[in-house]
Amino acid sequence: MLRRIACGTVLCALAALGGCGDTVTAPTETPTPITETFEGTLNPAGTNVHSVVAALTGGAITATLTVVGPDATKTIGFSLGTLNPTTNVCTVVFDNPAALPGAVFNATASTAGFYCARVYDNGSVAAAAADGSATAFTYTMTVAHPQ
Repeated sequence: MLRRIACGTVLCALAALGGCGDTVTAPTETPTPITETFEGTLNPAGTNVHSVVAALTGGAITATLTVVGPDATKTIGFSLGTLNPTTNVCTVVFDNPAALPGAVFNATASTAGFYCARVYDNGSVAAAAADGSATAFTYTMTVAHPQ
């Protein structure tokens, strides 16, 4: 009888120790990106800033200038940066001063935070207004980012 108790105790101790070496790792989830579309009118010497909030986590951010009108061969400035929500200032990190439709920025946000996409007149809108071919340009951009 004592032998059975001793064997049972040893088996329970071994079973308990057997679980000590295993490390349980929580599954990591890939954040589901959302895509926002921004449209607007860009006036001569103008700048338009759109805020993007990656509220839950960092991750991939892709900003794409999809449309520039009325003439898709004209360029505008296109930027991606960080936004200070208190002062509403967009600090440019990536800039394309002569962007055509199809221009893309691929970036990685290391943390959740406030980001911005910006378009600005690089002189093309002012030139079109001066020669009478357009009074302003229209644009569409998309920004895909973590939620």
